[in-house]
Amino acid sequence: MKETDIFNDESLQDDIQDLVAIEQAMIRQKYPLPNLDDELEKIIGKEKVDAEKPVKHQHPAMRTLMGALMGAAAMLAIVLVWQWVKNKHAFGGASENLIAQNVSSEQGVAILQTTDGEMITLTLSDGTEVKLNSNSKITYPHQFKGKERMIHLEGEAFSKELADLADDYVCDAFGSSHRAHASVAGVTEFIRAKGGNCAVGYLMQKEINFLGNAVENPVRPFVAILGGAKVADKLNVINNLLEKCDTLIIGGGMAFTFLKAKGYEIGKSLVDDEKLDYCKEMMEKAEKLGKKLLLPVDTTIAASFPDPIDAEIEVSVVDADKIPADMEGLDIGPKTAALYADAVKSAKTVVWNGPMGVFENPTLAKGTIAVAQALADTDATTIIGGGDSAAAVNQLGFADKMSHISTGGGASLEFLEGKELPGVVAADDK
Repeated sequence: MKETDIFNDESLQDDIQDLVAIEQAMIRQKYPLPNLDDELEKIIGKEKVDAEKPVKHQHPAMRTLMGALMGAAAMLAIVLVWQWVKNKHAFGGASENLIAQNVSSEQGVAILQTTDGEMITLTLSDGTEVKLNSNSKITYPHQFKGKERMIHLEGEAFSKELADLADDYVCDAFGSSHRAHASVAGVTEFIRAKGGNCAVGYLMQKEINFLGNAVENPVRPFVAILGGAKVADKLNVINNLLEKCDTLIIGGGMAFTFLKAKGYEIGKSLVDDEKLDYCKEMMEKAEKLGKKLLLPVDTTIAASFPDPIDAEIEVSVVDADKIPADMEGLDIGPKTAALYADAVKSAKTVVWNGPMGVFENPTLAKGTIAVAQALADTDATTIIGGGDSAAAVNQLGFADKMSHISTGGGASLEFLEGKELPGVVAADDK
């Protein structure tokens, strides 16, 4: 999402207003805006300036004097406001700058620090009250794709506050388990310190069983399917899965970087030129390890990306090495879909993360549907790695045909990378 799109998206206005309110509340605590009436009183010598009261029968000299005094007061007001703004910038930046810096990508994080003083209570647009202790830190992530919002406090003090509420702790939020937050990992230290137990819930256990076994102890043949837009998003996943799986299938927008690395003409297709050498290394690694790395052999192309995304679009299919210079690939072609489906048929374990094309558009969803159908028809254990993959199988009607659909996009990716998740590591019983 572009930065300009964010400010035009009405569904994000509550989030932005909350972020501004948080920052302004903290700024007011440290740098309260001066009362301009009080400052005017000091200059003019009156108890209060009543701007609406008409001045009758004033001597010209008095009007001149009053004009001069009001001019001086206005200048003072400007200086005072300017000083406040300077302090505001020194504290954390103007709200507009802070928002622009943090929401220009799909996920923004604003970090603000309170100052010594009393607890602040903030009421958000949805009625939620958030209490900030002195010197506590607040992070405010936005997940713009799902229009989800969450606010959480971090730090040792907040971890202890949470632990004071319970004797034992159970984490069943796999979607947050890759974040070392107070409510995910920090609280466990204090629960454990007072003799309590820290465990994972049934959902977390299911995620660990499916994803953990798929990566570390799969029933073979093990096929991994990766799609989505960018190679950069799945660098470590590709590297790790090549060592674990028997066949790695690449689709979606990221496939065109691999195709260009092979020397193919890809037209206007999405490409990450900075990752061409990486793609070459991965193809060489697959060959060295004796693993199959399957890339599209044909692709569905169009003159431009559909706008809006579900608009009717004229497409054609060409071989993957024959994409015209003025066209771009937006889905795998039918020969590729058949190739990928055939690879899945003999598999015993399949992990899929990332669609094969622009599945939100009916015309460009055929490749993703073909792969989903192949997974639905196989007897293999089929695991969908959350995020867009989960959205695709749900939207296209294949959800009930899969062995497991992960509830965590980022968490499942990090699991597939081979990383230890803080929420899992922190639990005693898992």
